[in-house]
Amino acid sequence: MQVFNGKGVFGGVAIGKISLYRRKQNQIKRNRIEDIPAELKRFKEAKVTAIEQLKELYNRALAEVGEANAAIFEVHQMMLEDVDYLDSIINIIKTQSVNAEYAVGTTGDNFAKIFSSMEDAYMKERAADIKDISERILTVLSGGSQQVINTTEPVIILADDLAPSETVQLDKDKVLAFVTQLGSTNSHTAILARTMNIPALISVNMELNEEYDGVFAIVDGFTGTVYVDPDEETLAKMKKKQAEDLEKKALLLQLKGKENVTLDGKKIKIYANIGNANDVANVLKNDAGGIGLFRSEFLYLEKNDYPTEEEQFIVYKTVAENMAGKKVIIRTLDIGADKQVDYFNMEHEENPAMGYRAIRICLDRKEIFKTQLRALYRASAYGKISIMFPMIISVSEVLEIKEIVEEVKEELKEQGIPFSDVELGIMIETPAAVMISDLLAKEVDFFSIGTNDLTQYTLAIDRQNPKLDKIYDSHHRGVLRMIKMVADNAHANGIWMGICGELASDLSLTETFLSMGIDELSVSPSLILGLRKKVRETNVDEVKNSILEKI
Repeated sequence: MQVFNGKGVFGGVAIGKISLYRRKQNQIKRNRIEDIPAELKRFKEAKVTAIEQLKELYNRALAEVGEANAAIFEVHQMMLEDVDYLDSIINIIKTQSVNAEYAVGTTGDNFAKIFSSMEDAYMKERAADIKDISERILTVLSGGSQQVINTTEPVIILADDLAPSETVQLDKDKVLAFVTQLGSTNSHTAILARTMNIPALISVNMELNEEYDGVFAIVDGFTGTVYVDPDEETLAKMKKKQAEDLEKKALLLQLKGKENVTLDGKKIKIYANIGNANDVANVLKNDAGGIGLFRSEFLYLEKNDYPTEEEQFIVYKTVAENMAGKKVIIRTLDIGADKQVDYFNMEHEENPAMGYRAIRICLDRKEIFKTQLRALYRASAYGKISIMFPMIISVSEVLEIKEIVEEVKEELKEQGIPFSDVELGIMIETPAAVMISDLLAKEVDFFSIGTNDLTQYTLAIDRQNPKLDKIYDSHHRGVLRMIKMVADNAHANGIWMGICGELASDLSLTETFLSMGIDELSVSPSLILGLRKKVRETNVDEVKNSILEKI
């Protein structure tokens, strides 16, 4: 048995034979051309044909993986119209009197090297896109057709890399998994693989040797491991893991695509809480309606210095694209209290949970805040982003936030940077916010209750003090009454209201929240299907009066 390691971009266990995929390389020869106008015409006709092919791929991807993920093929069309790219090809043909194949190949290599040398990870990925569009034109020029992976039985595809166009043309019924030597978790191929639910590994330390073709193997997408010619013990262990995974997915198959609607017709949105962009795979796998809480502070906690606007933009953009038009609610920086970041150089506090944290830092250090807001608004052009602000205690804070938001929007307009309309909401985490929620509702588009902090502040109990666990009661009537008050004030002022704290996943309270008229519950991705099941088994009309009487 041989064991190889890489990075898993989509979980799952695949067991079957390896099929080695070697991309057919276009042979490029440098030929002298006498009729330059004819050669230019030949190139331009090939470009038009390539664009038509990409339009067909876009339509196919649109049906299979959604608008945001299909957008890569629109990007490729635009790249084929890029003035610098076209000018380079045309210039080489004219000045060197050479064939179009040579000009396209040379330009593709040159541009790919430029992108590969960039420090920005997102821009590095564009090198693969340049190669992809150049190969497409070369194939058209040579009179060939784009290579498609064909196989008569389900197999594990082993390749050096897979272009987005190759991935979207995979016959999913014939592909158990794919394993590539190259690629990254942010590549379009990885995104498409996650969306198409194909177990996939990238950056695998495995040579493309003919000896692996047809060999029995196991791919563990959870650990990023490939077992070639596995022994009996490993095979038995992985078959068990596969069976357990399939059993979990059986619930997904039963509930996926079904509405979050009660027996008496009440509907509720069920969203997911995530901590970073890598969690999106689980969000999609568990069929969440959107992201109800993206904790953006992980970008700050994982770095040794302030993340730049571009770094943040790339992460937010990636999440928005992957969610394919579903709502993504991103909470602005929420550090302080138990989440300390050294490079912020904050002074020691005796009571940090009630100190310098969250929106208080942002409104004090406005440049940090504006950097994040710029990144968020830029990313809004690529999906349905909403922004919410944590630890609000006053209307004046909200008004100040809105002023800063307007400044950011004006700056982006002046610079010609596109952005979309963005819902603005606030976290309700303090008793003060609860008591003036009728006033706050007039200034924002939605509320989201953070039940962890709200319970802590309402009961005056440090939720991290183990000595107080016995009296820490998240079901306290005071807390539940506050949640209902917020819901009533939200609806009276025409805005929606959700819960993104731990109580949202407490199935013993689901009937209570439905009875209150809560619009949205946001939980960990793995808990979405269990919550959907509970909602679909509930009859609100039957339990509403008795539940509300007890609050």
